[in-house]
Amino acid sequence: MQTIQPLLENAAKATRFVRILADIQKKLLLEKLAQQIQASTQEIIRENQKDLDRMDDTDPKKDRLLLNENRIHNLAESVFAVSLLTDPTNRILSEKTLPNGLFIQQKTVPLGVIGIIYESRPNVTIDVATLCIRSGNVCVLRGGTDASFTNVFLVSLIRKVLEGFGLDQNIVQLLPTDRKFIMEMLTAVKYIDVIIPRGSQQLINYVREHAKVPVIETGAGVCHTYVERTADLEKATAIVVNAKVSRPSVCNALDTILVDENIAEKLLLKTASQFKEFQVEIFADERAFAILKNNNYPYLQQAKPEDFGREFLDFKCSVKIVSGYEEALGHIVQFSSKHSEAIVSQDQNLCEAFLNDVDAAAVYANASTRFTDGSEFGLGAEIGISTQKLHARGPFALEKLVTEKWVVRGDGQVR
Repeated sequence: MQTIQPLLENAAKATRFVRILADIQKKLLLEKLAQQIQASTQEIIRENQKDLDRMDDTDPKKDRLLLNENRIHNLAESVFAVSLLTDPTNRILSEKTLPNGLFIQQKTVPLGVIGIIYESRPNVTIDVATLCIRSGNVCVLRGGTDASFTNVFLVSLIRKVLEGFGLDQNIVQLLPTDRKFIMEMLTAVKYIDVIIPRGSQQLINYVREHAKVPVIETGAGVCHTYVERTADLEKATAIVVNAKVSRPSVCNALDTILVDENIAEKLLLKTASQFKEFQVEIFADERAFAILKNNNYPYLQQAKPEDFGREFLDFKCSVKIVSGYEEALGHIVQFSSKHSEAIVSQDQNLCEAFLNDVDAAAVYANASTRFTDGSEFGLGAEIGISTQKLHARGPFALEKLVTEKWVVRGDGQVR
């Protein structure tokens, strides 16, 4: 294949067919897809294993790549959950009749063709296709080579369901993984309405710098948890440990612990005792390093400047001891990727100040950053977590996959 233009042309043509689908048709289609995913569990695992076999066991992306029975079941449940959500299209946002008799309505409509570039996460294939179908959009998927066997099978499953409903299979397309086609995708302004990168900061930066198609970023997550001096240490430890170890390879996992100097030793020792079970490597500033070294923490490194503002995506984190709220806030301002930030404190006024002061897509008081997720927020599946401020911010889910259209009805009026 020398060009992907024929595939992009087919995608643009398919918008007409998905855009006019009735609400009940989209619901039934997704219900059938959920059933097919569940019924195809062993086939999905077989194809996924081919991808897993090619990846080094020490690669932190391997967890993102893995689809086991539980994750496949959750994928099917997520598809079904999206089918139950309210259709975001054709909602009347406003309407009025002008003095000249023109009747004007403002309504929601699908974006059109959505291009997704993503890495190592085959669940994105199902999530994106599901959300696009439910919102009347076409999706053009460019997954990574790492997940190619899994993605090919999942897209074939989706396209069979589309065919079974008598629909254009090009409503969902998987592009070749050859890198030479990426630039063609990023510049396909005639065929693609928006590009959404989902993956590493390197990928996001590349798309941002080279795309001519409008881009919605789903950014990398450099997430901090600030444990303030009044914090309940039991709750703080549980929050910090959960945020780091429950699934370290995802963007809402904790990267840096900021802890008040008044409680630093107690908090670090409580946390370290649990981190040890997961062999969490801690990159500690000078004071934290001394505390942990004196207590023989085995997985300890002296932090370097680059260890702050770093997205680890692994059983690793950095630690900094701070003198109080202002220093913690200053650190977050300097190093945050504006994804998810948390404070643990019993000072309610300080919690409210943090929630107002910190500029991030999601801010937390006394809870784990691991909740930054479309399904956890009751939004069904998600395209990703948007860290920008235009169009969508936070979990980029169904309700954001629309734009607006002005519909004007007249009776011969001229200006």
